[in-house]
Amino acid sequence: MASASAPLTERKYVLPFILITSLFFLWAFGVNLNDVLIPQFKSAFSLSDFQSSFIQIAFFGGYFLAALVAGRLMEQIGYRLGILIGLFLCATGALLFVPAGSLGVYGLFLLSSFVLACGQSFLEVAANPYATMLGAPESGERRLNFAQSFNAVGAVVALLVVGPLILTAKVPSATELRRLSPAALQAYRASQTATVRIPYLVIGGIFLLVAALLYFAHLPEIREQASSEQAGAAASWRGVLSHQHLVRGVIAQFLYVGAQVGVGSFVIRFVMHAEAFLGPRAAARYLQLHLVGFMIGRFTGSALMKSIRASRLLAIFALGALLSAVVATSTSGAIPIYAVVSIGFFHSIMFPTIFALGIKNLGP
Repeated sequence: MASASAPLTERKYVLPFILITSLFFLWAFGVNLNDVLIPQFKSAFSLSDFQSSFIQIAFFGGYFLAALVAGRLMEQIGYRLGILIGLFLCATGALLFVPAGSLGVYGLFLLSSFVLACGQSFLEVAANPYATMLGAPESGERRLNFAQSFNAVGAVVALLVVGPLILTAKVPSATELRRLSPAALQAYRASQTATVRIPYLVIGGIFLLVAALLYFAHLPEIREQASSEQAGAAASWRGVLSHQHLVRGVIAQFLYVGAQVGVGSFVIRFVMHAEAFLGPRAAARYLQLHLVGFMIGRFTGSALMKSIRASRLLAIFALGALLSAVVATSTSGAIPIYAVVSIGFFHSIMFPTIFALGIKNLGP
């Protein structure tokens, strides 16, 4: 039965829920601007598609490694301090893009992405379960989908506002680059990497501002109510793995994140391959459409969960994503481009819904 009778949140949790939801919006900038950095750095450093994917490898490597620390650390320090640590790391990573842009060193960009991702991992480890607990357990999936909807809004804003500041309109071909003198090539690369400095300086400043606001705000430490049997369970891997829905959730989330990152990272490159006359900035419009669909899907999914069970809606959206991927890889012309764009809509509810279903009724 869907959670139609349960309110989205309770009155006493409105302000904390708004503050936590703002974090979902903010960390969208870090992860979604990677899709812009990949084609920009591919051109600037003459990288292969594989080498340009190091941006995502560094970023999600930071996500993975920091998550191992963040979960254990927050058991000791609580969500509030964990969120502040995450915001500080995010600001540090974003600000490191400034010297990286001045020096034009690809490895320093990778380090910056890694640090930024570590901070975002702290934020996600805290904010996702925190959002599910700011109200009735029955509406946890809907509440997390609603909060995650603003992550999709942030993704669209990042691409519409910040993306054009980083991407260049025209990319010279490999032949044109080979014709440049060493000095001209160095000047070109410097101009390509310098575009990230101002955007990431502003992003770093915003992370610090939000950290200051949250430092002076009161975020209650909330614990999900659990049965006496759950509360007495040993905190061991055997105890964790005994929850089959959690194990299935981890596997599903692993596969989903791989699919989302794999598709989103190369939408621009996919479009440029399908329509050879398009440059990165023009091709980025299709990535914007992809993320607009993602945003619409988040809000639509949150509304549909009032009347459709979360697990059933998840299956419907997963089938839609699968069919879109089949069309994208088996057709030609403009059809595969719009099929890839539509995947954004179907991916929309997957992360928050899988997450909420995976941790449901686990207790503290």
